[in-house]
Amino acid sequence: MPTRSSRPDHALRLDAAQVIVAVRSLLEAQGVPSGDAELIADSLVAADLWGHQSHGVLRLPWYIDRLRAGSMTARTEPAIVSDTGPLLVMDGRDGIGQVLAERARTEAVRRAHEFGVAAVGVRNSNHFGTAMYFTRRAAAEGCVGILTTNASPAMAPWGGREKAVGTNPWSVAAPFGDRVVVVDVANTAVARGKIHLAKQRGDSIPETWALGRDGNPTSDPAEAVDGVILPMAGHKGYAIAFMMDVLSGALTGSEVGTGVHGPYEPTARSGAGHLFLAIDVSAAGSMAEYTERVGRIVSEVTSVPPAEGHARVLYPGEVEDRHRQAALEAGGLDLPQRTIDALRRIAHEDGVVLPF
Repeated sequence: MPTRSSRPDHALRLDAAQVIVAVRSLLEAQGVPSGDAELIADSLVAADLWGHQSHGVLRLPWYIDRLRAGSMTARTEPAIVSDTGPLLVMDGRDGIGQVLAERARTEAVRRAHEFGVAAVGVRNSNHFGTAMYFTRRAAAEGCVGILTTNASPAMAPWGGREKAVGTNPWSVAAPFGDRVVVVDVANTAVARGKIHLAKQRGDSIPETWALGRDGNPTSDPAEAVDGVILPMAGHKGYAIAFMMDVLSGALTGSEVGTGVHGPYEPTARSGAGHLFLAIDVSAAGSMAEYTERVGRIVSEVTSVPPAEGHARVLYPGEVEDRHRQAALEAGGLDLPQRTIDALRRIAHEDGVVLPF
């Protein structure tokens, strides 16, 4: 049963399974096949459970607007462009990003088990949510997973004042026994979705995140959306984002730079490209010895005395695992009221009955 949240900007804490059912039903009403709808729903709910609401259920209304407009196709039917065995390139033909990313992951892992290493490129795709959803799955199957994607312009190139480079996030995940070590990074000071989340909640943002249209730092998320998001680590963030566009867009034959359009634009073809790399750990050596070495790194970093304001040092990916466990124990997802209202509006329009 839904429960009231203690947060004033939230209305309900919702059971994760109920939200998956709701999201799946809303996608099925748009003509998305059931299996694909289940995957998308699971990926969005997983992001919320990990504490990454910027890439969670709040994105569903944007996806549905794109499906209704026809800029993203409900049935994802990619075509093979090139296949050498360890290298595969697919044309996503404007399919749903999560579905294409999962097919790329599946093929990359299967081929890595055969060849030791494999790469799958995807052109003409769409936004796929949080990258670690897919790299974690590769790690669970004994592979190091590396996933890159490009995105619509959000930051100015270093030294410039107009946005021309996307956040272009990337993720690396590696197995660690029955756990995973993982990083998922946008190359801006913050993922753009977190600014949209702050706007939904009515929160201010740190002035270190973005510049307004006047070129000055802003704490107003609405101004930040219309302005420029700052790169992480200055010129380094810009350079990494640039190279991720080379890997995700130029290499795969997809759009690049200002040719890529985001999920916030309902009628524009996205043109996003992705690259998934998989390395079979057991092909590189003993899995047991590898796991011991990763365990040694984890032990060394987590045994460092914590700095002021920190209870203990965490290894990459541990914070998401802890957040997920805490959320499930508390009863599920704590969603912004505006997200819940948007889901109910879409359900009313399509005659879908939600479980909350």
